Amino acid sequence: MDIKELEKRLQAMEDLEEIKKMHQEYMLCLDNIQFTKALEFFTDDAEVEVRHSGVMKGRENYSKIYTGTLAMRKERHDGHLVAQPNITINGNTAKGHWIVYMLFSVPAIEWIQGRHDVEYRKENGVWKFSKLKFARTLASKPELYP
Repeated sequence: MDIKELEKRLQAMEDLEEIKKMHQEYMLCLDNIQFTKALEFFTDDAEVEVRHSGVMKGRENYSKIYTGTLAMRKERHDGHLVAQPNITINGNTAKGHWIVYMLFSVPAIEWIQGRHDVEYRKENGVWKFSKLKFARTLASKPELYP
């Protein structure tokens, strides 16, 4: 293996860690009701689909999910956990999926399992979502799924 191949492999490992950190920081924004800040993790032309929202293309459209629907929450009664990332990097783009758990404490303790299907793009040295789809896959009560 030559030095060029080693540099390429090292860059891919660094990119993978940056993507993981970015995705986790995004989830932290959701937990802390920082929905406007969460928008910073998306490219301007990103596509976002959350459950039954349909595909929202472009910042003007997908920001409505965060500054409208999600921003209606004024108190925190849930938490998010993302796990088992499976990410493939190809230069300045990447794609993959994560398992997502949402835990609720009000009105009762409940949980939802879901999946993030994602695409990422590196812009000006920073990884961002270029596509994010969240779908519920299981829940503690049938009416929470799908």
